[in-house]
Amino acid sequence: MRSISDAGAGKHVRRKKKPAPELIGWREWAGLPDLGALRIKAKIDTGAKTSAIHAFRVRTVKRDGVEYAEFFLHPEQKRKIPEIFCTAPVIGKRAIRSSNGRVEKRLIIRTRLRIGEREFPIDLSLANRDAMGFRLLLGRDAFRKKFIINPGASFVLGK
Repeated sequence: MRSISDAGAGKHVRRKKKPAPELIGWREWAGLPDLGALRIKAKIDTGAKTSAIHAFRVRTVKRDGVEYAEFFLHPEQKRKIPEIFCTAPVIGKRAIRSSNGRVEKRLIIRTRLRIGEREFPIDLSLANRDAMGFRLLLGRDAFRKKFIINPGASFVLGK
């Protein structure tokens, strides 16, 4: 007779191995393929919990009972061209404290982020980052257990 502790004896369980954390710098090139932004300079900010993308002319629409955000983004810093029209399902609204200390309610979308050779889902808040140095801010929620950040390095994954 086998005991409960013997139930798994002799069975080999294979677990999908997660890739080891990769080293990245405080700024890296990234892509948001579902939004049409294939190359955008991102600031890695471990002080921020939530990631944010520069979005303007933001509006919400309902399609088949699902709320979508429609917005435009400028993927290049300090440039108004190109201007990309984007649409994505809204997964929520959150109160987020901005760098100036004010709390604002922001729409949250989920999309794919490509950084280096890796691609994974990311939650992004939609914010007007026109006055900020980077169009894409990647907070610590995006990188948990995936990357190790070297704050003294830039573009570790390449230019």
